[in-house]
Amino acid sequence: MADFAQASLDALLKPEGFRCECGRTHQTDLRFLRIGSGAINALPDALAAIGGSRPFVVCDANTYEAAGKRATGILDAARTPYSLYVFPPQRQKMEPDERAMGALAMAYDPDCDTVLAVGSGVVNDCCKVLARAAGVPSMVVGTAPSMDGYASDSSAMIRDRLKVTLYNACPRAVICDTDIMSAAPMEMLRAGLGDMIAKYTALFEWRVSRIVTGEYYCENIARLMRRSLKRCVDAAEGLVKRDPRAVEAVAEGLVLSGVAMSFAKTSRPASGLEHYFSHMWEMMALERGEPSDLHGIQCGVGTALTLKLIERLRGITPDKRYADAVAESFDAGAWRERMRGIFARASDTIIEMERDVGHQNDPERHALRSARIVENWPAILAIMDEELPRADDITAMLRRLGMPATPEDLGISAEDTRGAYIGSRVIRDKYLTCTLAWDLGYERLFEDLAAEYAK
Repeated sequence: MADFAQASLDALLKPEGFRCECGRTHQTDLRFLRIGSGAINALPDALAAIGGSRPFVVCDANTYEAAGKRATGILDAARTPYSLYVFPPQRQKMEPDERAMGALAMAYDPDCDTVLAVGSGVVNDCCKVLARAAGVPSMVVGTAPSMDGYASDSSAMIRDRLKVTLYNACPRAVICDTDIMSAAPMEMLRAGLGDMIAKYTALFEWRVSRIVTGEYYCENIARLMRRSLKRCVDAAEGLVKRDPRAVEAVAEGLVLSGVAMSFAKTSRPASGLEHYFSHMWEMMALERGEPSDLHGIQCGVGTALTLKLIERLRGITPDKRYADAVAESFDAGAWRERMRGIFARASDTIIEMERDVGHQNDPERHALRSARIVENWPAILAIMDEELPRADDITAMLRRLGMPATPEDLGISAEDTRGAYIGSRVIRDKYLTCTLAWDLGYERLFEDLAAEYAK
């Protein structure tokens, strides 16, 4: 059994992977990784390493200027044929939805044998989905240390107005040129930090879910994620000063996080309630035709809100009779009306998902979960102590780095914050802190926190 949690990034890429004491073999499809100053010059080597000869290059208007021109110039100099697609400029930020994927699919050149994303979140996510559909490998030239999806095998997409996670394949090659990343807009640098501090609460929820639902959990993957988190937090002050060494450290931490997700074959080690706050607010904004903030920025605020909820739960004494009594008073009709108020046109999809897939409101499943929570409450408190910083410390860190720390800072209302707490429980079949509160009969805490920290 190999201990991979402290292995170098290069060692983590070995094709045969690692047999783990959790009973699984962990491996990633990533085969070529270059991080550092001038890394983009390795583009022809990266393409050759994954067996590509004609890439389909995808950028948006901003990433074309940031790195797309340079990337295509390098391909021209190497006499590598390629096709180029640049998403047209949009008034609001581009969304990874059916419209974007339709445009990409219509522009795709079937003579290409690789999809090359030049960008960060949305461009990378869309390209992974396209590559999977086309049956070719993908690779990415990162333009900002803004998210941890570069080396993950999943894409955060919008389908039927609902934020979903699609599992594709990890890019075969990742290039993070720190000269390019250092020049990214400051909000994108800060977004990467927001995405990373989310790992505190994501790891807590993963461990709690193992206790309450029996979900698969791997401590070695968790250790790998803690390592990536520490790397990013330690470099945070330097990152917002555009220190190249800090940018490189954060880029490595973000790639490590993606490798951890690839090893787990799920986003669970990196994403929990804090990410769902962002997903909920993005869906609300999309429904209204309004802009939303960067995903990582919203995740930072979501982390602070999740920590505050956990601290409120820490102060209660779970009571099985009380939890069951609250569950017995559950009104399915009122719940459906509430979902329609929160999700609007996506509500029918949410209601169908809960009925056919998630069964989050099922009374028998609730009774089993509440019993396990009460029985294991001391262990859950111990996980809080082991995994989590204080909410006030995270809030202070966000403020120090010039980032929003509350929904009010983002201009988000108490109603939308309350809706995010309530709706997050059912947009995925994933056990979250809001589910823990609901199982214990303390959904009213959502009302208190929304009123306290939103406008």
